Amino acid sequence: MFGLKRKPDVAPAPTGPVLDLSGPTLRKAFEHLVTSAEPTGGVERYVTALSLKSSLFEEMLGKGKVHELSETEFLDLAAFITPVRRRVGAWLAENGFELLRVRLEELLAGWTDTTSADERLARFTSKFPDDKAHRWVRDLGAEVLHFIDPERYPLMTRWVWDAKVGSGVLREIWFADDVSTLKLDIPDDYATFRVLNDELSQFLGEQGVFRDLPFYVDLLMAHVYADYINDRGGSLMRAEFATSSDPMLHTRRMLGLDAVDTETGRTRLKLIDGSAHVLGTPKGITHQESS
Repeated sequence: MFGLKRKPDVAPAPTGPVLDLSGPTLRKAFEHLVTSAEPTGGVERYVTALSLKSSLFEEMLGKGKVHELSETEFLDLAAFITPVRRRVGAWLAENGFELLRVRLEELLAGWTDTTSADERLARFTSKFPDDKAHRWVRDLGAEVLHFIDPERYPLMTRWVWDAKVGSGVLREIWFADDVSTLKLDIPDDYATFRVLNDELSQFLGEQGVFRDLPFYVDLLMAHVYADYINDRGGSLMRAEFATSSDPMLHTRRMLGLDAVDTETGRTRLKLIDGSAHVLGTPKGITHQESS
């Protein structure tokens, strides 16, 4: 392990598993990230975008404000979570927004206590059907926790690590001769994600990165998984993310940074009628077709 010192303003994390990460793989990924981001403004531009995303989540959900959340505000947030924006429109049309808001309120009750993170996230996901069509629920809960307080909550989405199917960033950066055949007996709980976040923060510190570490970690992990999509992802996954000569396209999409057309305000979130949600626009007013 890299052995990162804990930040003094965050409660000590529970003891987690030992993660045998590959230094050469991480260095290669970081170098490729820096090179790939340069034509579109450099890594700092993406870090700034993630910081703004976090500010949006904190403003609407943080410090008990979730009880004031409107449906329009939620749709604005959901547009920045790639798995959610593809599925949530149909769920809202059938179940209504208030039910989801109450469940988010329960997820964030006692949000400063990370020792209850696993329990709250599990309880949140258990309120929805346990099937393929509702996998987005875990990602919604994970991104809400992370982006309201990135220092306290590491990013715990399925693409970072999904123990059930054994896939995610953790596998891609594991130290092994043939990681594709390796069975990783690592839980996808708060302790694991905390250790992974700290190890990657330590690695980035060794590369000279000392500010905005949570967002640099997010960006590095997204770029690692984008490389997996490009090189080894299945045909359905490649179809979802499409092909492009832009080496940062998939990285942006993993983090939801492609959510908004800045000229029109249209987002990638589809409502039940197939129309595109426009940022800040109440549901049902926009009828523009999503691209």
